[in-house]
Amino acid sequence: MFKLATCNEPWNGVASIEEVFQIAARIGFDGVEIAPFTLADHVDEISAARRKEIVRAAADAGVEIVGLHWLFVSPKGLHLTTADASVRRTTSEYLKSLANFCGDLGGKVMILGSPKQRNIEPPTTHDEGWKRAKDVLAACGDTLAARGVTLCIEALSPKETNFIQTLDESTRMADEIGHPNIDVMIDVKAMASMPDGVIGTIQRFGRRAKHFHANHPSAKGVGMPLGPGDGEPVDWPAVLQSLQQSGFTGWVSCEPFDYKPDPTTVAETAYRVLSAAQPR
Repeated sequence: MFKLATCNEPWNGVASIEEVFQIAARIGFDGVEIAPFTLADHVDEISAARRKEIVRAAADAGVEIVGLHWLFVSPKGLHLTTADASVRRTTSEYLKSLANFCGDLGGKVMILGSPKQRNIEPPTTHDEGWKRAKDVLAACGDTLAARGVTLCIEALSPKETNFIQTLDESTRMADEIGHPNIDVMIDVKAMASMPDGVIGTIQRFGRRAKHFHANHPSAKGVGMPLGPGDGEPVDWPAVLQSLQQSGFTGWVSCEPFDYKPDPTTVAETAYRVLSAAQPR
């Protein structure tokens, strides 16, 4: 049985993080994954006292704080592959701040998606961008290790980014960095665009992956009604069975991008569908 989590950003502007913990617990989720931009523009603005309040609120609700994602939504100006060395230094320092914040909250993973902040922008070549990104991430390794946090590189679809679009690429990046606290994760929406498809990619990389995002390739939440152009439903029993057979041992965390009709309904539907699909 996989532990199930929900991301908090669907409730951004609707409910406080304390309220999200309570909602998640009421639905039945075991954990909550936090998008830092929903709490502050820069995590260094979040005081030690406030961090302790967040930890206490999660414990009071009976949910775990899984970790962080949507890492570079704020502050503005972060970028992994830019030719501007000062921007890359700022980006690396912010990753360290995020690692410390994640560690303070008791989280264990940070999911590096952030397509706009990693895109290769001319005249940068792919090889130049690759080396720059590798250097930025490698510089954070010791901080990640000190806080017991793993940075998971997320491969994203070509619709979202022109840099690291497959698990072959994300694992290559992690392998070249060669740090135990820098690895990869898998996401259904992203895997749908990969050569091996969702099930095939899980079979190849599930054992290695440190985290899993559950969603629909259309960007809708798990189990939400599909409209024209949204594609076929995901066979969630087959997906979770493949995850189990692959040896995956991390969290299954719900990350929708379409919150209609409302965040709580989307979360309730996902929990119901994934709970029913759990391998027995």
